[in-house]
Amino acid sequence: MSDLSNWVALSVRGLVEYVFRSGSLDSGFQAASSLAEGTKAHQKIQKQYGELDRKEVYVKAEIPCGDLLFVVDGRCDGLLIGEDGCVTVDEIKSTSKDIGAMTAEDSRPVHWAQAKFYAYMYAVESGLRNMRVRLTYVQVDTEEQKRFEQEATLEELELYVNEIVERYAPYARLLQRNKRARDESISGLAFPFAEYREGQRKLVGSVYKSIDEGRKLFAKAPTGIGKTISTLFPAIKAIGLGKVQHLFYLTARTITRTAAEDALSLMKTKGLSLRSVTVTAKEKICFQDEVDCRVDKCPYADGYYDRINGAILDMLGNETLMNREVIERYARKHTVCPFELSLDAAYGADAVVCDYNYIFDPRVSLKRLSGEHRHQTVLLMDEAHNLIDRAREMYSAALEKRDFLELERAFKGVRADIHSAAKTINKWFIEHKKRSDGQVTVSKEAPAELMELVEVFVALAERELAGGGSGAESTKLLEVYFGALSFMRIGKLYDERYVTYSEVVRNDVRLKMFCLNPSHLLRQMGKGYRAHVFFSATLSPLNYFMEMLGADAEDYSVTLGSPFAKEQWEVAIVPLSTRYADRERTKTRLVSALLELVRVRTGNYLIFFPSYEYMNGVYEEFAAVGGDIRALLQTSDMPEAERESFLAAFDAGNRQTLVGFAVMGGIFSEGIDLVGDRLRGVAVVGVGMPQIGLERNLIKKYFDDEGLNGFDYAYVYPGINKVLQAGGRLIRSEKDRGALMLIDDRYLQPHYARLLPEEWRG
Repeated sequence: MSDLSNWVALSVRGLVEYVFRSGSLDSGFQAASSLAEGTKAHQKIQKQYGELDRKEVYVKAEIPCGDLLFVVDGRCDGLLIGEDGCVTVDEIKSTSKDIGAMTAEDSRPVHWAQAKFYAYMYAVESGLRNMRVRLTYVQVDTEEQKRFEQEATLEELELYVNEIVERYAPYARLLQRNKRARDESISGLAFPFAEYREGQRKLVGSVYKSIDEGRKLFAKAPTGIGKTISTLFPAIKAIGLGKVQHLFYLTARTITRTAAEDALSLMKTKGLSLRSVTVTAKEKICFQDEVDCRVDKCPYADGYYDRINGAILDMLGNETLMNREVIERYARKHTVCPFELSLDAAYGADAVVCDYNYIFDPRVSLKRLSGEHRHQTVLLMDEAHNLIDRAREMYSAALEKRDFLELERAFKGVRADIHSAAKTINKWFIEHKKRSDGQVTVSKEAPAELMELVEVFVALAERELAGGGSGAESTKLLEVYFGALSFMRIGKLYDERYVTYSEVVRNDVRLKMFCLNPSHLLRQMGKGYRAHVFFSATLSPLNYFMEMLGADAEDYSVTLGSPFAKEQWEVAIVPLSTRYADRERTKTRLVSALLELVRVRTGNYLIFFPSYEYMNGVYEEFAAVGGDIRALLQTSDMPEAERESFLAAFDAGNRQTLVGFAVMGGIFSEGIDLVGDRLRGVAVVGVGMPQIGLERNLIKKYFDDEGLNGFDYAYVYPGINKVLQAGGRLIRSEKDRGALMLIDDRYLQPHYARLLPEEWRG
C-alpha cells in the first residue's frame, strides 16, 4: 500500500459530511454569524475541563479500503480522563435552536460519526480497547447544555469507521480514476496551435514560472496575443507535472467565461481529459421563475442532499466539460438545484470557471476549500483590471433607514423583539439625519454604535428565521438580515483604508462603510493559493495595477508587445473638448466628426461614450442629420436577447453602413470579437473618466494623503483603462485593419498620450 497514487487524504469532517449529508437545501435556517459565537461556546466548555483533560487534540489514522488507503486526520474538541481511567472523546456542537426538549434521538448522525471517528483514531493511537463518546450541544444565546454519551469497544468503532470509509470509496475511486486519465492526457498534450503568436511563448513561459515558484504574475498582454490559451495551457501542464492539482479561471463577464470554455474544449479535441465546471450565477441558472429555495416552493431544493452524491458521481463520471448546459441537464435528471450542483461539483473538478466573487468575496466564497486544496490551486484572473472596483464593492457595505422602518411596521404586534430592534435602528438613523442636517457626512471611524445595534438585530433575526417563519414579513426580514450580516462582516475588516459616509437620498438615509484601497484585503483573501496570474490587455500603468491588486516585492511582471503591425491601425485624434461643461457646445462638431469617420467607407462602426446621457444626446442629433445611416443604441437595461441581436447586426456582408452607439466599460466595450469586416472603425469619445462624485473624490483624497497622485488613481487611470478596452475592439487578428478615432483634446497632452499603446501613438 505504499503507492501514493492510491492514497486518499482528507479530514474527518469532510469525510463524514459527505457520507451523512441528507435533507433539503433550507432544512433549518443556518445562522451565518454563529461561527464566532460557536467558537466562544466551545472555549467556555473547554475551560471547564479538568487538570488531566486535553483540548483540541490532533489525531490521525490510516484506514485501508480495498485498493485505497485513507489517510484521515482532524482535531477533537476534548479528551476527558475519567476517575475509572476511561477516556471520553467530547465533540462540542453549538446551535441557535432551543435544546430544552432535545433527546438523544434528536442528535444528528453526522455529529456521532465525527466523534466516533476521533474515538477510533485515538484508541488505535493509544492502544485502548474501550472508549466513551460524548456529544455536547450548547445553545449559543442561553449557554444551556445537553450531553449524550455512548460507550464502544475498539472493534465496534473499527467496524463503524470502515463502513463510513466504504461509503465514501466510490467517490474517492472516481476522483483517482479521473486524475490518472487527466495526468496521462496532459503528458502528451502539445500547444493546441501550429505555432505561437509573437509574444505568446513568453507569456506561456512566464505563467509556468510563476506557478513553479509560487509567485504572483502581472501580465500586460495586448489584444490578439491569445491570453486565454496562453494562461490555461501552462497551468494545465503544471497540473500534469504535479506542481498544482487545480486551477480557477476567474472572470467578471459571461463572454470571457465562454472564451475559457472554448479553450478547454479545443484542448479536449487534442486529447486532454480534464474535468472543468462552470459556475453560473444562481439567479441566471435557477429553474424557477423566481429564486425561492424553500422546500414547498422548489422541488430541486426539497431533498437536495438525499440526491446530490448520486448526481455528482454521475456527472463527474461521464462528463469532462461541465458548462451551464451540461449542469442543467444533470440537475434536471437528478432533481437537484443546478447552482448548488455546480458548487458541489467544483470541489471534485480539476478546473473551475467562475466569477471573481467565489474566491475574493467574504460573503460568497467557496468556503469548504481546505488549506491543502488552496495550496494546490493556481488562480488565473482574466481581465484583471476589473478586479479593483469589483473588490471595492465586495469589501464595502451599506444600510438604509427605510428597510428598518418597513420591518418595524411589518413586525408590530407580530414579534415584539424584532419590532423593537428594527425601531431602535430606524431611530438611530433619524437622529443621525438630524445631527447631519441632511448633509453628506464623512468619517474615518467605523459607526460603532450602529454596529452594536445591528449585531443585536442579527441575533434576533436569526432566531426568528431559524424557526422557519413564512410570509411577506419573513421574506423582508431575510433580505434585511443578509444586508445587516454583510455590514457586520465588513465592520470587522474596517481599518485605515476605509471611510464611513452617509447621505440623504429622497428622504431616506443611507450609510456606507466604503473600502478605498482593497489591495490589502485582496492579498489576505488570496492567501494560501499556490500562485496568482493577473492578466489583461490594459494593465496600464502596470505599477498602479500591481499596487492596487496586492503585489508583493518578490512578485513578477511581464509586458508584451502587440502581435499586430502598426500599419493595421489608422489613428486620428480630434482635439475638441468632451468635458461635461462643454458637451452641449461641442456636440454639433462631434457629430460632424463621427459622420466624417463613417462615411469614408461603407462598413460597421462602434462609437463609445463615457455615459448613457451623453450618448443618447449625441445619438439623437446623429440620427437627425445622418438619416441614410443605420444606427443601433445600447440601453442600460438591455436583455440578453437584445445584446445578441445588437452584436449579430455587425455582419461582414452588410452593404449599408451600420453604427453602434455604446458606453465605455459596458458589455460591448470588453471581451467581444468582431473580426475582419465585422468592424471597420471605432471612435472613443472622451478619456473615459468616471463621473465626478462623492466616492471618487474620497478615493482621490485617500491617495493624495498617501503621497500619491489621487486624481490619477481615482479618475485618470480607471478612465484610460476603459478607453484602451473600447479601442481594443478594433483589431482582433493579423488580417484586421481599421480606423480608430480618439475624440478629446486631452489626448494631445503628454500625461494622457504616454498612457496610450505604442501602436496608437504618432
